[in-house]
Amino acid sequence: MTRPELLERYRALPLPTTKDEHWRFTDLAGFDPDAWSADGAAALAVPPSLVDVDVAGVAHVGESGIEIERAPEGIRFEPLTDEHEHLYSLVGPDEKFAAHNAALWEHGLLVHVPRGVVLEQPLYVRVANSVEGGSLFWRLLIVAEPESRFALIEEYASSSPELSSYSNAAVEIVVQQAAKVEYVSVQNLSRATWHFASHHARVERDAELDWVAAGFGSAKGKVRIQNDLAGQGATSRVTGAYFADGTQHLDYDTFQEHIAPSTTSDFAFKGALRDKARTVWRGMIRVEEGAQKTNAYQENRNLLLSKTAHADSIPGLEILANDVRCTHGATLGQVDRDQLFYLMTRGLDRAEAERLIVRGFFQDVLDRVELEPVREALAAALEARIPQA
Repeated sequence: MTRPELLERYRALPLPTTKDEHWRFTDLAGFDPDAWSADGAAALAVPPSLVDVDVAGVAHVGESGIEIERAPEGIRFEPLTDEHEHLYSLVGPDEKFAAHNAALWEHGLLVHVPRGVVLEQPLYVRVANSVEGGSLFWRLLIVAEPESRFALIEEYASSSPELSSYSNAAVEIVVQQAAKVEYVSVQNLSRATWHFASHHARVERDAELDWVAAGFGSAKGKVRIQNDLAGQGATSRVTGAYFADGTQHLDYDTFQEHIAPSTTSDFAFKGALRDKARTVWRGMIRVEEGAQKTNAYQENRNLLLSKTAHADSIPGLEILANDVRCTHGATLGQVDRDQLFYLMTRGLDRAEAERLIVRGFFQDVLDRVELEPVREALAAALEARIPQA
C-alpha cells in the first residue's frame, strides 16, 4: 500500500473505545490523534540516558531525521526506507494506531545483521520527543540473519518532564534460524505524553529472543507486545518491569503465539504502583494445532504502594494442541506491613524501607536481564520512584 492508501486506511478505522475488549480498561475519551502537530523531533535536548553502557553503534532522532553517530562495520545500521522487504510484515495497518504509524512515520532505523556476525557490544538508539504539542512516529526494523548474535537498546525520552506530546512507535523483529537477539526497550517519556506502541517479533527455527520492556513514563496509552514462535525449537523470553505513580495509566497487551512444535516462551511482568496510578496487563498464550511439545509461561505480579492505586491483570490461554505445558499466574498485593514495620524498627525511614521492599519485589525479574548495565539502571530507576522522606 502507498502512503496515501495507508492514510485512508487509518482514517477509516475507528478510535478504540472501552466497548472493545482489549481497550476495556483504557479510556481514550478526549484524545484526538489528529490534534497534534506533525513532527515532534527537533534538536536533541533531553536528559541523560537511563542506561550508561559502552556501545558499538549509536543512533538518535534529530531535526534531520534519524542520525547515525557511530555504526560497526559489516552490518546495516542505517535510516529505514519504505522499500525493505520485511517492512509491515509484522506490524501492518490492521488497527488504528498501527495504521497511523504506517501512514505517517518519517523517522526509522534499520538494524540488519548478516549471517554469523557476532557483536560484542550492544547497539543503542534514542527516540526523543522535543516539540511541545508535537507527535513523533517512530519505526524500528531488526533483522537477525542465521547464526548472528547481538543486543540492541532502544530508549524513548522527552526533552522535558512537562512536555505534552503524542508518541507512536512500531517495532518489527525478525530472528532467523539459530540467531540470538537481546532487545531492550525503555520507555521514559514525560508524564504528559500519550504513548502507543506495537512491538512484534518472529522467532524462527532454533533462534532465541531475549526481550526486556521497561515502562516508567507517559500519561496514558497502550503497548502491544507479540512474539511468534514460528520455527521448531524457537525460544523467547520477555521480562517486563514498570512503575506508575501520580495519575499515570500504563497498559500492556502481550501475546505469545506458538506456531511450530517444541517452542518455548516465558513472559514475566512485574509492576509497582503508588498514588492514584493504574495499570492494565492482558496476556494471551495461543498454541496452534500443530505446535506440540509447546512450553509456555506467563505471569503478572503487581505491588500496590498506596490504597488508591489499581491494577487489572487478565491472563488467558487458547490451546489447540494436546501435548503442551502452559501455565500462567497473576497476583496483586499491598506492601507487607509487618515487613515495613520490621525495617523501620531497624532504623530505616519509611521511604528507605519501601525502596528495599521494591528492590526485593523486582529482584527476580531484574535477575533475568543479561546486560549488567541495563540491570543496574533499571533497578536504580525503580528505586528512584520512591520519594525521599
